[in-house]
Amino acid sequence: MIRHMVFFTVKNPADLAAAEAGLKRLEQVSDADVLQVRRNLQRDQLGNEVDLVVYGEFADADKLAAFKDHPLYEEAIALVRPLRDLRIAADVEV
Repeated sequence: MIRHMVFFTVKNPADLAAAEAGLKRLEQVSDADVLQVRRNLQRDQLGNEVDLVVYGEFADADKLAAFKDHPLYEEAIALVRPLRDLRIAADVEV
């Protein structure tokens, strides 16, 4: 299984809801076993500037690749890229 995590900050706090809505489109893609888009609770006191978190679980690398090839993935990128400041992604195998 692959866990896929992406952390976002938005350029303008006024765009947070729009960025969240754009990313939530990803929850409709069926290639993930789990896919969640959530606002960061920002409860950690050390360097916690992340606004949004995308968390996904995929059966294997092929499912993750299919997810990234889905048209909704491209739509989400097109909507969110102009609004975001920072994007950090990590994939780990478990």
